[in-house]
Amino acid sequence: MKVQEAKLSEIPIRSFMVSLIVLRKVETEAEVLLLKRTQTLTGEWCQVAGGIEGNETAWQAALRELMEETGLSALKLYSADICEQFYEADRDAITMAAVFVAIVGDNDVISLNHEHSDFQWVSFEQARDMVPFAGQRNVLRHVEEEIVNRPVHPQLLLFEG
Repeated sequence: MKVQEAKLSEIPIRSFMVSLIVLRKVETEAEVLLLKRTQTLTGEWCQVAGGIEGNETAWQAALRELMEETGLSALKLYSADICEQFYEADRDAITMAAVFVAIVGDNDVISLNHEHSDFQWVSFEQARDMVPFAGQRNVLRHVEEEIVNRPVHPQLLLFEG
C-alpha cells in the first residue's frame, strides 16, 4: 500500500523594500535617526524604509528613500550585511528587506515628508527601546556592532558622495 504524502503549503517570501539605518557622528558617539510614522504603523518610531521602484537597485532605493523621507543626502552608504525579516499576516507572507546604513552630516537639516510627524536623533540604546519590533532591535544591535564598533569591510561601501 502506497502512503500518500501530505501536500505542504509554502509561505511566500517577498523582497521588494529596503530598510535604512541613518547615522550621524556627534563628538565621539554615533546617533541613530528615528522617524515617527503617520500612516502604516501610525505613531511608531521606525527607521527609513520603502519600496524599490522601477529599475532601481536596492541601494539606489535606499538613497532615494533617504532623500524623500528626510531631505538628507548620504555622505556614505554601506550594506549592513543583514536583512530585516518579518511576517505579514494580511499577506500570509514573509517580507525580507535588505538593510543599509547611511552616514549623514552632523549638522544636516531634516525635512520630513508626509509619512512622518517627528524625528529624533538618539543613541543605539534609546533606539532599541523606541522601535516596536524585535527584528528592528536585532538590526540595530548588528549595525552598532558591525558598522560602528569595528572597522567596516571595504566591500560593504556602496556609495560615497
